[in-house]
Amino acid sequence: MKQLFQCLSLFSMVVSGSLYSEADRIVLVTGGAGYIGSHTCKALKEAGFTPVVYDSLAFGEKEAVKWGPLCEGDLLDRDALDRAFVQYQPEAVFHFAALRNVRDSVADPGSYYTNNIVGSINLLNAMIKHQVKYLVFSSSCTVFGDCSCDSISEESPQAPISPYGVSKQVIERIIQDYAHAYPLKYMILRYFNVAGLDTDLKRSVHTRHFLIPRAVRAVFEPDHFVQIFGSDYATEDGTAVRDYIHVKDVASAHVMTFHHLLEGKASNHFNLGAGRGYSVLEIIRAVEEVTGFKVPYAFKPRKEGEASSAVAEIKKAKEILEFEPKVSDLKTMIQSEWDAFLKENRS
Repeated sequence: MKQLFQCLSLFSMVVSGSLYSEADRIVLVTGGAGYIGSHTCKALKEAGFTPVVYDSLAFGEKEAVKWGPLCEGDLLDRDALDRAFVQYQPEAVFHFAALRNVRDSVADPGSYYTNNIVGSINLLNAMIKHQVKYLVFSSSCTVFGDCSCDSISEESPQAPISPYGVSKQVIERIIQDYAHAYPLKYMILRYFNVAGLDTDLKRSVHTRHFLIPRAVRAVFEPDHFVQIFGSDYATEDGTAVRDYIHVKDVASAHVMTFHHLLEGKASNHFNLGAGRGYSVLEIIRAVEEVTGFKVPYAFKPRKEGEASSAVAEIKKAKEILEFEPKVSDLKTMIQSEWDAFLKENRS
């Protein structure tokens, strides 16, 4: 009888639109069961919002959904997307859901264009239909391609060299066109290489192809070694250079940009990085220093679609958002990955 009463009460709350109290601020997080999305959900919850995760779980993990409800669905399923908006009535959307492997996109561009671009259009149409006017979009430094400049600013020329990068560039333009035509305000965040881990979250199996997890794994598995794709880039040691930013700093930046939108600030786009580049070999040496073990590696030919260098100019984010990377020093990022590996291998 008690259970029946609880069910009837819940039904009444849903019908009346009062499932959540007035104090709750509901935001929809697509891809919120993934690596960056789950960390951002935690940051949103700490900032007073309730993140509703919309995720197909194709690349996300149910165990990572800890700070709000999970709505399982695909962005290509417009009916499921519509139901999520009707049920939760979010005031904003954080859009992370995407296929995101540069090398895979070169081999299978159709999947990337369908999933990333069509899925994003479906999401935008749902936002307009349900009068949700705030969007924070997870973009990428790959929109710039192989920039020859020492550091990449927001206004650097865009010339993506992979279907993944093209998909992000196209979505950015679509968002801007929608904002021109409809009452939509947005923030576009272009990440550089995201690394590290929060202690409240397990290491995602879908980040294992990232360089730092691969290097740490090579310490644990004697038959495993790091494949370095390319030793003839125009860099100091011949290996590709990237800017690494801690995932917790990325998550914090999402909350910052959302507050700017809520305060009535104009739509904008920002680079997110630490403002410092490291080559593949420098990363390997740093992993060896943190772990105390040698990292075996072997050189392989370059992979199509990879830039030689990508380092962020973050002056704009510092000036407008007052964004300052707090935990993005290289040793901190590596240590968090190393601690996660130690914990997993002890259990």
